[in-house]
Amino acid sequence: MRKIIGRVLIAVGGFLVVAGVLTTLWAPGVVKKTPVDVDQTTRLDGTATKLGETFPVNVTSITKADSEASTDRTTVWVNTSCVVSNADGDAPDCVDGEDPRLVSATVGTFATDRVTALARDHENLPEGSTPYEGIVNKFPFDTEKKDYPYWDGTLGRTVDMEYVEATEMDGLPVYHFSSAVADEEIEIAEGTSGTYSQAVDIYVEPKTGAVVNQEQSQQRYLADGTQVLDLNVAFTDDQLATSVSEAKDNAANLDLITSTIPRIGFIGGAVALLLGALLLLVGRPRRATKAHVAPQPA
Repeated sequence: MRKIIGRVLIAVGGFLVVAGVLTTLWAPGVVKKTPVDVDQTTRLDGTATKLGETFPVNVTSITKADSEASTDRTTVWVNTSCVVSNADGDAPDCVDGEDPRLVSATVGTFATDRVTALARDHENLPEGSTPYEGIVNKFPFDTEKKDYPYWDGTLGRTVDMEYVEATEMDGLPVYHFSSAVADEEIEIAEGTSGTYSQAVDIYVEPKTGAVVNQEQSQQRYLADGTQVLDLNVAFTDDQLATSVSEAKDNAANLDLITSTIPRIGFIGGAVALLLGALLLLVGRPRRATKAHVAPQPA
């Protein structure tokens, strides 16, 4: 019986050790990659002042991954973003261009590396697509405490997204990043020049690179100094709660696959191998030995 149990323990121990090795070497390269089936809606709210009138606004950003255009290395994205006046308290996610409640609407198609999260060229992007750069919609897995290049769609180039501090949101460890530009020359409208200033604060769950909160302040001025737009928005309370909850779950699942399972494999496998070997050794039959009889005197 001991032999049977010992052999079973050795088999189980070997399996656990192999599982530990595989999850250590293979799993991170599989799970630490951006999926190609993402369909995410992010909601922000706040206030806007446009041509001297201040009113509440809703911001809806829909980001979808194009699974057919994406590859093993690259995720292709389509993002639509809409800022709508919510003065009546019942504004839809977006309205058409003829609706006076529309503040702004943008559509962008871009591709990012599934590991580094940095924007990159891709053959499956539509012809004439704007060439994005830097961080666009998420940070890399295992986000570091360093500055990152961050895409500013209004300027059409990256700006420095600076690391500020490590903090917490509802018990979730996050990294706080911040960027700011001031008095950058842009085209306010077709044929109308002006300046643009913006400050963005982003809070990132570092294991997955997910953005769990974003605060944004943007101002636009005509060349004569007249303010055209003053926009101040952040994640809604519901969006923040959802983002934190999802980030906690995703980080826990990532830890389970890349840390907990390998640890169980190595420790549990070593214990099972040791116990199995001991049972086999203890269960070995002892060889019979002849008794030595001392000679008796005559």
